[in-house]
Amino acid sequence: MAAEDGILWRATAAAHEEQPALSGDVEAQTVVIGGGFTGLSTAFHLAQSGHDVRLLEAQTIGYGGSGRNVGLVNAGLWTPPDGVEDTLGVIAGAKLNQILAAGPDLVFSLINKLNIECEAVRNGTLHCADSKTGLADLEERFNQQKKRGAPVELLNATLTRKRTGSRRFLAALHDRRAGTIQPLAYARGLAWAATAAGATLHEGTPVKKYRHDGTDWRIQTANGTVTAQNLVLATNAYASRRVTARRSAFTPLHYFQMSTAPLDDDLRESILPNGEGCWDTGSVMSSFRVDASGRLVLGSVGALKGFAAKTHLRWARRKLRWLYPALGNVPFSHIWHGRIAMTSDHMPKIAEIGPNGIAIFGYNGRGIAPGTVFGRAAAEWIISQDPSCLPIAPELPRKEAFTYFKRKWYEYGAAAAHYIGSRRDIG
Repeated sequence: MAAEDGILWRATAAAHEEQPALSGDVEAQTVVIGGGFTGLSTAFHLAQSGHDVRLLEAQTIGYGGSGRNVGLVNAGLWTPPDGVEDTLGVIAGAKLNQILAAGPDLVFSLINKLNIECEAVRNGTLHCADSKTGLADLEERFNQQKKRGAPVELLNATLTRKRTGSRRFLAALHDRRAGTIQPLAYARGLAWAATAAGATLHEGTPVKKYRHDGTDWRIQTANGTVTAQNLVLATNAYASRRVTARRSAFTPLHYFQMSTAPLDDDLRESILPNGEGCWDTGSVMSSFRVDASGRLVLGSVGALKGFAAKTHLRWARRKLRWLYPALGNVPFSHIWHGRIAMTSDHMPKIAEIGPNGIAIFGYNGRGIAPGTVFGRAAAEWIISQDPSCLPIAPELPRKEAFTYFKRKWYEYGAAAAHYIGSRRDIG
């Protein structure tokens, strides 16, 4: 099965009402480029305020990372809160930590308010320690989160085994703020809500170029143009070479996933009975969760194409048996991969690309809640023209160094780790 054809979320999401491609020359107050969580959240919150907004998506809504990710709605970033404050400074870091800690509240409140059918389960997530080093990391993360009053709990091995159904972990950090969703269904729900509020969405409309003429933004596509006062570039890891804040502004990292068919009832009752989403502390991270139909979804770093594809597949089979021996012969029904935008300091970015124009990118694998939060903040900034509405201060676009070599380092490192793991009884 080809990775591009095997995306579980496309197979299980409700039917999507296609949006027409842009045709002709039109005007709007704001144009948004990118139909993922950030762009859709921006468009929805603008339209909800009566703002005239058009969104341009090169492919289909949720085509990129928003329709390919794990579906974990996490609080905060991958970087622990102390690290965020060390990188951004105490004041700016504390602001970002506080805003993103409430990210799941925004996501699940929108799901409830807009009646989005996306398999939402808010029973938390489990960050699982697979080594003593990993346990020490979880203890430090636990202490940092408790210092900030977060509702987290460090589970011992016995409780972790009960919650995951696996005997492979020494402990797990449970974050009750978090949860899981069907990510593409959530993106499509935001798209429906945006159009219902008055936004105009265009699929199949890749942008050829954009420029500011001294008065307005002019966005050129194959079959028309949009003239707008404001521009939000929200393509993240799927930015084309023609449409980006600056080439090599981040390092693209691939992440693959594979899902089983729905598990038998007996197996399902013993594996993640509360439906938490999980990831581990391995040097090459892996994730696992179940969907609403009882499929187990397993993922890790790498692309299911090129030299390492078979290595990743063999590793996944071994990893599944390592986690859950009873699933050793259960086949994978869907396989796919997507791209993540990694920045050198692991912080999200807002780049100033011209008058009343910003690019938002660099979620470093935490796209659902941050994308929704940053999109709402972009809408508030456009309406108020107050930069303090944004979670982080905008900065001039910067080119990151050695992104080609970093990408190769990620690819070969993941392939090497999975090659070793596929031949030994380890995770």
